[in-house]
Order: sequence, then structure tokens, then C-alpha cells
Amino acid sequence: MSAIESKPQTKNLITVTPAAIEQLKRLQAGEGAEKEGVRVGVKGGGCSGFSYVLEFNNFREGDNVLEQDDLKFFMDRKSSIYLKGIVLDYRGGLKGKGFVFENPNASSTCGCGESFSV
Repeated sequence: MSAIESKPQTKNLITVTPAAIEQLKRLQAGEGAEKEGVRVGVKGGGCSGFSYVLEFNNFREGDNVLEQDDLKFFMDRKSSIYLKGIVLDYRGGLKGKGFVFENPNASSTCGCGESFSV
């Protein structure tokens, strides 16, 4: 049994829309094929204090794990404090923004939506 299989899934930590799942699977087939899943997190920086992290990555000890539609999502404990309850969406089209984080924990966000404060 691998480390991922032995780690319980974290329910209701994040919600990923079908549009985001579809786009992530499309991207993973190309640039993230060698990675186990998608890391969702935060890091210090950005114009509002914290920036979102969204990248193809592998499981790390201590990660919260969510699997949705055969796609694994990893979130470290620190990030889960700031991102619990988020909705990850993808908005395409001519005026689409790409991946969008709807964060109920953010007290403010920057104009581009890529950073936030709590």
C-alpha cells in the first residue's frame, strides 16, 4: 500500500468544479503526466499577503488528500487553515480568467484574484 493509499481522504476541505477537473486532467495529460496529482496551497507574497499555489506535484508526508473524478489533490496542513472550504473553478472563453479560487476565508482579494488576505 502506498503512502497515498494509506492516507485518509479529506472531505469538504475543497470543492473542485467539473470545469476545473476537466481542465486539470487536460493539462496533466501533457505537462503533469509524471506527477501523482495537483497541489493546492498558499505561499506568502502577492499584493494582498498570500498567493495561491496550483501545480502538479506528488504526495508529501502530512498532506491532506482529496480524490475527485480520478484526480488527486494534495494540500499541506498550513495551507488547509487558509483554504478550508474553497471552491476551485475554471472559467474559460474570451473573457475567462482561467483557474479561479473562491475563498470564504479571505477578508480581501487583489484585483486579479491571485492573492488574498485573512
